[in-house]
Amino acid sequence: MDNLPPLTTETFWAILNDDLDDDTVHRLVWHYLGYRQTEDGWDLSQVSPDWQERYPTPPAFIESRPATVQLTRSIPKPHKQLLKEHLGFQGYSINELIPRKTRRATMVNWLLSYAADHGLT
Repeated sequence: MDNLPPLTTETFWAILNDDLDDDTVHRLVWHYLGYRQTEDGWDLSQVSPDWQERYPTPPAFIESRPATVQLTRSIPKPHKQLLKEHLGFQGYSINELIPRKTRRATMVNWLLSYAADHGLT
């Protein structure tokens, strides 16, 4: 898994607290979306068709609002509040509300949803 951190509470908080670098956070989400780097480029065989079509190369979510919106929309409704329910995350303070941090929170929520759907939590 490219030395990626496990889907644990510690990892989720490291993402939210900006203790995990952007590249690692991106690679973590890409991995669970099914993207696999090969010598010849990206293997999309495990990526859902809607992601393959819009993003034949994995998007940099922190820089891309459209990709983050698609990530948000792919979270099933019962999992939309996992940040609050599973981690007790109350959100960022007003002075912390910047796209970079809110997109990281979206990525954590998506990872929590993935973990819940796949029995990893």
